[in-house]
Formats: sequence, structure tokens, C-alpha cells
Amino acid sequence: QVQLVESGGGLVQAGASLRLSCAASGRTFSMYNMGWFRQAPGKDREFVASVRRNGALTSYADSVKGRFTISRDNANNMVYLQMNSLKPEDPAVYYCAADAFRVGEQMRDYWGQGTQVTVSS
Repeated sequence: QVQLVESGGGLVQAGASLRLSCAASGRTFSMYNMGWFRQAPGKDREFVASVRRNGALTSYADSVKGRFTISRDNANNMVYLQMNSLKPEDPAVYYCAADAFRVGEQMRDYWGQGTQVTVSS
């Protein structure tokens, strides 16, 4: 079992930066691929970024490539999403995800409760 708790969301202006954090419980954190997804009102949840167990391989949605960076700290059971150059289309509830085998859009084992990101223009 893995429990995920996101933090770091808030209201920022377009062009600003924000860093989301996800704290994971459990001693087997390093055995899970980790990811971030987001869901805007009236839209389906969409993949944002993922990082494999050892942090060596990452993947991103085209919409965030070059602006967002996912990273993880296995010693402290943390995963981060650094979001730069935020755009008006980025606001959503951002969810942390963990999956023992899948990465990218297919991740689905565990989810956090979400943190709201709002961008003002």
C-alpha cells in the first residue's frame, strides 16, 4: 500500500513558477514509478509527467515539455513537479500517482487527493 499526499498548489500569475510536492508513505517507495496527472473542470484527467523507480528516466506530455520537471528523492519518499512559465491552460487539480509497473498515461495503482493550481492572466 502507498499513500500519497500532495502539497504546493496555489494561485500564481501567468509566467510564474510553482513547485508541487508529493509525500509517499511506505518503505517501498523506491519500487514504484511515480507520476503527475492533472484534471481541469469538465475535462478528463490527463498525464503530465512520470519518473521511473531510480529517477533515471522521465517522460512528459507534449504540453509541458521544456517547462515542467519531475524529480524524486527516494531517501525521503518524495516526488516533485517543478512548473515554470505557467500558462493560462495549466490550471487544474494536480494528482500524484504511483504504479509498480506502468509509467506514463497507463499509471493507475495509487492516487493522491490532489492539489489545486490556479493561474491568473
